[in-house]
Amino acid sequence: MLPPRAALLIVDVQCGFDRPRWGPRNNPDAEANAARLLAAWRAAEWPVLHAQHLSTEPDSPLRPDDPGCAIKPEVAPHEGEPLFQKRVNSAFIGTELEAYLRTHGITALVVVGLTTNHCVSTTVRMAANLGFATTVVGDATAAFTQTGHDGRHHPAEAVHAVALATLHGEFATVGSTADVLAALPAGASGA
Repeated sequence: MLPPRAALLIVDVQCGFDRPRWGPRNNPDAEANAARLLAAWRAAEWPVLHAQHLSTEPDSPLRPDDPGCAIKPEVAPHEGEPLFQKRVNSAFIGTELEAYLRTHGITALVVVGLTTNHCVSTTVRMAANLGFATTVVGDATAAFTQTGHDGRHHPAEAVHAVALATLHGEFATVGSTADVLAALPAGASGA
């Protein structure tokens, strides 16, 4: 399931997503699972990459001048871990992410973060289209309740599940934190 030295890409795990404006969210353990994976990646000395959304929307809590733009402490970058700042959903658009991966011979990504149906999904789809083997860690991602074009309410858990279902087998392999940790070298459990 996990190619050797796959890079862990942590997408938009930012403080602004804790604000009530987003509505109900599923998977309250997403950040803790992402942190477990991050600890394991660091222990294995495998590549760790971060993406941060810098919103251009005037009322967004992810604007660069808002404290909500900050990456949550449990997954914050360490010195030497690249941070790719983006203004759209995909971590590949307007950043040097693809060039970095190619330059460093990274051919596989393990993606975690927020939100499953937006920036995670868009980044994963582009990664696959660019030829990178991609794994999404379903329990290290999360989604919010959505209202459709027809006014129909879609609960966060359903949004999350459908987003993962549309990625699995087509753009990525979807697995769990336990699956991914089990695929890492011995001694890199992140526990």
